[in-house]
Amino acid sequence: MDSSPGATPYNAPSGCPMHGERQTSLYGPEFAADPQRVYDAFRAHGPAAPIELAPGVDATLVVQHEAALRVLQNPSYFARDSRRWAALREGRIALDSPVLPMMAYRPNCLFTDGTEHLRLRKAVTESLSRLNTTRLSRDVERIADYLIDQFVERGSADLLADYAKLLPLLLFNQLFGCPGDIGDRLTRSMSAIFDGEDVLRANAELTECLMELVALKRRQPGEDITSWLIQHPAGLRDEELKDQLVMLMGAGIEPERNLIANALLLLLAEGSGDGQRRGTGMLVEDAIDDVLWNNPPIANYATHFPVQDIDLGGVTLKADTPVLISFAAANSDPALTGARQTLSKGAHLAWGAGPHVCPAKSPAQLIALTAIERVLNSVPDLALAIPASAVEWRPGPFHRAMVSLPVRFSPSAPRRVANVPSGTAASAVSPRIAPLEEASAPRHDSPEPHKRSKGWWSSFLDVFRV
Repeated sequence: MDSSPGATPYNAPSGCPMHGERQTSLYGPEFAADPQRVYDAFRAHGPAAPIELAPGVDATLVVQHEAALRVLQNPSYFARDSRRWAALREGRIALDSPVLPMMAYRPNCLFTDGTEHLRLRKAVTESLSRLNTTRLSRDVERIADYLIDQFVERGSADLLADYAKLLPLLLFNQLFGCPGDIGDRLTRSMSAIFDGEDVLRANAELTECLMELVALKRRQPGEDITSWLIQHPAGLRDEELKDQLVMLMGAGIEPERNLIANALLLLLAEGSGDGQRRGTGMLVEDAIDDVLWNNPPIANYATHFPVQDIDLGGVTLKADTPVLISFAAANSDPALTGARQTLSKGAHLAWGAGPHVCPAKSPAQLIALTAIERVLNSVPDLALAIPASAVEWRPGPFHRAMVSLPVRFSPSAPRRVANVPSGTAASAVSPRIAPLEEASAPRHDSPEPHKRSKGWWSSFLDVFRV
């Protein structure tokens, strides 16, 4: 590694992924197919590299472990408040850019610093500490059983779309105490934001339904995170409450679904030939640790803004420009060879570090563990429907996420809920479930267009009445 003054990745050689705008973009299919190649090339020329997160959105990516810790653990030099972002302030970032929902300022503990950050974070951590782990496991199992029953008769499924993607969305509706209509809209809008689909409309709908939820819980508190945040001595305003909920979902839904899916891929591929039945040599806990090291669900994030021009190992980080941490690159840093050989849980950065370290590490691992064990035990002969090497990865700068995870298995009868495929007549026990983009929207092809299609959350509530 050349860390001498003036050695910056801006002078990368021809042929390096850092040379030229096209190769440095983190949102295309080439990067998604083999991000490690890009990380290795970046790291060979310095601790950080210039990247493009979306068309017209430039940033710097920190790719070395030690440098990542320097940024994460020094809030006096690296702020999280994205109102500092010069390009956004000056109107050089399109307001419909797909990365803005993940980077634009919100008054939550992810985008605040100092005493304000401490006040908001305390409200969040103390509310999360009230979660009962036994109840949380039971909630995950109940949602898992419901989702499994939707596909178990088919003999095939996409474990990403049919399971890993939906389970965290429904679980957060449960944890937030959402009634059916609000939960359906929340599920749809969050899914659209994560998928980069019409983000302005999705963000407006997300704001609307969360403000409705806050107003409801002020009138009718319950045993849920929304009510606990309202009751916290920090005295959060409605806008602050809404944005703590947005932060919790953003930090929990996309990472959780990727952790579940990536670990399932590893378990189904481990110890067997491609497309064959899963091996038995790896524990679920080991698969989760392996993913956190080698395919962290959020690969590049934790946006910081230098408060002044800062030299980071020979790379100048300009004040008020976005600097992201590559958790994936930091974890694969050759300097961590010893820790990687043992998959030491204390060395990887998948949970972050410093004052903004993930406050929900334990619940997140419990959710993933329970969800994975539930589907493996419920469908014991799960097998990949395609070779593991043929799995496609979804383009995007922040995540490490599959496009789909197709599996096959022996069909069996649902244990609790009749499977009602989308578009068929509703039954007494399992109403029609609309796809996420249809849920809660009027059906113009219906003889009763004023009625709304059932969304996933209201359909779940119809069965379990929780």
